[in-house]
Amino acid sequence: MLTHPQFNPVALSLGPISIHWYGLMYLVAFVLFVMLGRLHARRRPELGWDAGKIDDLLLYGMLGVVIGGRLGEVVFFQLPYYLSNPLEIIAIWKGGMSFHGGFLGVLVAMALYARRQGRSFWEVTDFIAPLVPTGLAAGRIGNFINGELWGRPVASDIPWAMIFPFVDQIPRHPSQFYQAAGEGLLLFALLWWYAARPRPLKAVSAVFLVGYGSLRFVAEFFRTPDPGIFGTLSLGLSTAQWLCVPMVGLGIMLLVMQPGKR
Repeated sequence: MLTHPQFNPVALSLGPISIHWYGLMYLVAFVLFVMLGRLHARRRPELGWDAGKIDDLLLYGMLGVVIGGRLGEVVFFQLPYYLSNPLEIIAIWKGGMSFHGGFLGVLVAMALYARRQGRSFWEVTDFIAPLVPTGLAAGRIGNFINGELWGRPVASDIPWAMIFPFVDQIPRHPSQFYQAAGEGLLLFALLWWYAARPRPLKAVSAVFLVGYGSLRFVAEFFRTPDPGIFGTLSLGLSTAQWLCVPMVGLGIMLLVMQPGKR
């Protein structure tokens, strides 16, 4: 049985400035976005993306994911706490970012970018969909380093069961790694392969919605559920699972309504 190492959340201190591991994982995510975006643009030149446009996408995406992710955490999962501690809302270096909030924030940012560039919203989301999962994987590694989002109790005879000493002495699923592998690496492999060839407009975005929503829905059975706006468990499902349902539904609808290839 394993024990969480209880890392120091601060990776590096330079005088009064502290660099947190969680922040470094976001930096890794953004660097991977740019690198993969340039590779994707080179293998699909007919889509009309270049390094400058990808850099602009990153700027919009950064604002969307940080603002949306934090507001999502506040509204969807910990509203009573943040109403009592409003100054904590800006303390993003301590962790606490909702994927679903960040997802909505990125959608708004991409809509603004598309309008500014005279592109279709779905052209933009189809392009960025394969670039997102590696960043999600990096974020889950950050969650593990921070010692947050631990898993549900599990039998101690499972070799990878882990004790999180700051929680209790009960062996648990290291669910952060499950999510990094599923929503991160597996989803990336699927989307990177799927987006390599011309697909109907909206199809790559749809595969992302179905893939992420399904993988996250399953992962929640291994992760200690957050309280959230629907309670810890509502009809046996967590708040995150309820938020995944419309993602999967929308993705399936988009796949069914496929126009010409792009």
